[in-house]
Amino acid sequence: MGLNTHTESSEEVSVAVRKPKKYKVIMHNDHFSTWEFVIDVLKRVFYKNEEEAVAITQSVHNNGSGLCGIYSHEIAVMKVQQVHSMAKANGYPLKCTIEEED
Repeated sequence: MGLNTHTESSEEVSVAVRKPKKYKVIMHNDHFSTWEFVIDVLKRVFYKNEEEAVAITQSVHNNGSGLCGIYSHEIAVMKVQQVHSMAKANGYPLKCTIEEED
């Protein structure tokens, strides 16, 4: 009496794997936060180099907002919280928001 441990199946299991959604972190102009502070935030929170930080800061200043990065939802939320915490600690109203990537 033997046990058959091998089973064969003609059915294939299909699993649909979707990429997780990504979220844009957008920084908004407030007319109060200093240029230097915004650049510091971009370097410390978003790990931007000087050139990238200046370009984003110019976009925020000239266009009212600038893209800081694209992340998973959890990371985007964390980055926004870090920005708001730094801004509050330094007396600035700097604001970032999250938008779902298209």
